[in-house]
Amino acid sequence: MDLISVALLLIFLGFILVFADVILTAVRAMRQGEEETKEGGRKTEAGGIIFIGPIPIIFGSSKKIEKWMLIVALLITIILVLLFVLPFILTL
Repeated sequence: MDLISVALLLIFLGFILVFADVILTAVRAMRQGEEETKEGGRKTEAGGIIFIGPIPIIFGSSKKIEKWMLIVALLITIILVLLFVLPFILTL
């Protein structure tokens, strides 16, 4: 078995492990959500950022989460701009 075959096998195994973890986490969250709603439960908040080119699209379930996603989006944008500009600065 050559090195390329081993690398492809490890990459495929990594994808399978990530997919299995996503499925297990979703099942666990659904079970926990069912138990919490029976007991009176907690409120869950979620949010996210989608980058389309340099433009972030921010969404969240509350204003508090949206504010945090905006801060994270700004930090990621600053880091990406620095990583883009840094090679040009270092070659001068």
